[in-house]
Amino acid sequence: MSRSALGIFAWSRLGIWLLALFAVFTLVPARNPKAARWDDPSLTHDLGSITDVAALGRVLGGHYVLAGILVSLAATLGAFMLLERIAERHLGGSGARRAVLYLAVFPLSFFLQAVYSESLFLLLCLAAFVLAEKNRFAAAGLVTGLAILTRPAGIALVPPLMLIARRDSWRLLATALPVALAYPLLLWREIGDPWAFAHAEGTWHRHVSAAGPLGGIWDALRAGWAAVEQLASGSNAHVYWTAVSAADSAPLRTAALNLELLAFLVLFVVLTVIAWREFGAPYGLFAALSIALPLSTPSSRWPLLSLPRFGLVIFPLFLSLAWLGGRRANANTAILATSAALLGVFVTQWALWDWVA
Repeated sequence: MSRSALGIFAWSRLGIWLLALFAVFTLVPARNPKAARWDDPSLTHDLGSITDVAALGRVLGGHYVLAGILVSLAATLGAFMLLERIAERHLGGSGARRAVLYLAVFPLSFFLQAVYSESLFLLLCLAAFVLAEKNRFAAAGLVTGLAILTRPAGIALVPPLMLIARRDSWRLLATALPVALAYPLLLWREIGDPWAFAHAEGTWHRHVSAAGPLGGIWDALRAGWAAVEQLASGSNAHVYWTAVSAADSAPLRTAALNLELLAFLVLFVVLTVIAWREFGAPYGLFAALSIALPLSTPSSRWPLLSLPRFGLVIFPLFLSLAWLGGRRANANTAILATSAALLGVFVTQWALWDWVA
């Protein structure tokens, strides 16, 4: 076990937890007014205040929240170790440490210790690449199938891994497809709708864009321009981005969020280009497809809804950041300072029941 990855894992997870607890205990008056309706003690108070902010799972004598947190933490540790292994091959020891560090302090990295699928999905994506690059294509296919079961976005693994496998792609597909089909078949048997998981996206006002990812980009640019107009007006009286009503979100807040999401998109696109150029087509293609999927199904209200959280599991982006961080002395400081500052803001928002990402 790498001592570097283990150390970063330990202090970063503990630091995020302590920051969240500090926000819970000291900023009660700033808590979201709707929190009392959402805060179900049976789900969020498994161990009292200690697990108010994160979530754990299932096997510890009925402590489902605690079990879920343990699963997420274990998957995060595994992901840190695999990312370090991949990064070391491309960037050397110092670059590998930077890649893990940037992932640990990424503004949305607190999702890696919540009961969300991010940590497990990230681990499976990294494992699939590691296995494929060792020419263990059947095993890589099995892991890819599990990644698709974890999140449909796991389908983005298939084309890049086929690039690695080339003539042995059939080995990859022979194990990936049967595993990936397990959940749709189960849904078909149980409720008669094998694509119920996709139809559920309507809850978030998502729709399939006829223009593919270009549709999401166009909507994001429109929302970004409306945000500039809103902020320039300095007023909540007139709504420029009418897809979100003033009753749901103050227009100035909506503008700030849409610009924030657009900034993340620009960053991810730049990092994807770097990944393709510096680390090869499989890495760049995985990043590009992972970004294209949510862009192809934008939300009619928030075009880039959850994009920063989706970026958390696109590991080639952190290889690119680590490459950038090693180019100039002050680049590393700038990346860490910016990420840590935003992480503090987002953890505080999350702890107070505000929507993040």
